[in-house]
Amino acid sequence: MIGTGTTESSTRHFAGGLNLRQFLGITGLFWVYVALSNILYAYSMRTGMARMGNISLWAPWDARLLQHVLLLPVLLVSFWASLRIQWRPLLVALPLQLILGAVFSAVAYPSMIVAEMTVGGAHWHDEITAHMASPPWIDPMFLSLWVASFVSFLPTYGFGLALITGLALYTRFRNSELRLAALEREWSAARLAALRMQLSPHTLFNLLHTIRGHIEWDPKGAQSMVVQLADLLRRLLNAGERDFSKLSDELQFVSLYLDLQQRRFADRLRVVLPTPAEIPAVWVPSLILQPLVENAVVHGLAGHQGPVTVRITVRLAQNLLTLGVVNTIAPQKLVGEEGIGLNNVRERLAVQFEGRAGLTAAGVDALWRSEITMPALPLSPVRETRRVAALADS
Repeated sequence: MIGTGTTESSTRHFAGGLNLRQFLGITGLFWVYVALSNILYAYSMRTGMARMGNISLWAPWDARLLQHVLLLPVLLVSFWASLRIQWRPLLVALPLQLILGAVFSAVAYPSMIVAEMTVGGAHWHDEITAHMASPPWIDPMFLSLWVASFVSFLPTYGFGLALITGLALYTRFRNSELRLAALEREWSAARLAALRMQLSPHTLFNLLHTIRGHIEWDPKGAQSMVVQLADLLRRLLNAGERDFSKLSDELQFVSLYLDLQQRRFADRLRVVLPTPAEIPAVWVPSLILQPLVENAVVHGLAGHQGPVTVRITVRLAQNLLTLGVVNTIAPQKLVGEEGIGLNNVRERLAVQFEGRAGLTAAGVDALWRSEITMPALPLSPVRETRRVAALADS
């Protein structure tokens, strides 16, 4: 079946991916150029032959102008039909395209006769009347002039068709690129939302186990921890709805989580956080530190009964932000494969920074260090994008 465009193109576009304004604009400019070229050429030939004698073989300029005006609707219909037919399958589309070009070129000379009859003087009327006295298919002069006109206008039609087809292809390519970019943004947003959703049950289950251990021997402490958990979940839900948050808010969320863990492991867990003066006013991906801190607590406490220190560091240098989470681990502890938390962080950094950020995690002696390196963002990327879009729209 000959392609006629998708439903979207038929509703939003006039033909072949072009809207009505583009179609009329490019076709009109092309036809104005053709008309001026033909009029100037005929005028120069008419002037040159006039020096040789009183020979009237070339129509006056106003007749040629009217000829192109009469041909313009035929050209528009032919180009529109050509864009609707397109070129696939070639065995079906090519003959139809050739028929359109042949029909347009065939009516070029009759339109000239009509134009001469309309604007020509008495001399032209007498010549045309004598010229049309016999049937056109018998008059050799009519046939020769018709063939000459056909051969002249057929390549002109082909050049115009190539021009408007090229513009239609470029427009479709540009629109497809814009749609692809929009789909990629939507996919990235959905992917980030899915990654953030992975954090909520993981964090919740760990903290519920922590509170469960306090219920039997410290009911009041467990009640206090439930209140803290409710505050933590509220912050978790708010952070999960945003792509970026302030680093100070992120560290406050982490501090609340670590405080809950210290309530359970008061004799074993020691936490060192950066002072407020050490925290720069920058934005980071929401919940980006939470998996690393959970990993530090869980794996730091596993495999031994000794004390564990979890230290969070922040460093800003040359517009590069480095966030570190360092924790002690059991001596000679074998570190297994990276779990969901670290993979989650790597994937989010890859989506949100497109290769400009990364995570390194490795154990040295009795320490495990996880370090995130990312560009420093003094402004929220989401707000800045909206501001730029608003300025562009205005």
